[in-house]
Amino acid sequence: MINRYVRAIAGLFIIISVLLGMYVHINWLWFTLFVGANLFQSAFTRWCLMEDILKKLGIKD
Repeated sequence: MINRYVRAIAGLFIIISVLLGMYVHINWLWFTLFVGANLFQSAFTRWCLMEDILKKLGIKD
């Protein structure tokens, strides 16, 4: 269940940051890179900050 939330939030962050990069300022694309890098590292380390945040908010595993 928590993995679905993590994927949905990451996807939403990417969509929003790309739109902000297109219409507000190009530097918003750095946020897109940050989200992608965190997804990549979590595939290897099995640690995700968003997962920890969601657990503290009471989302069940």
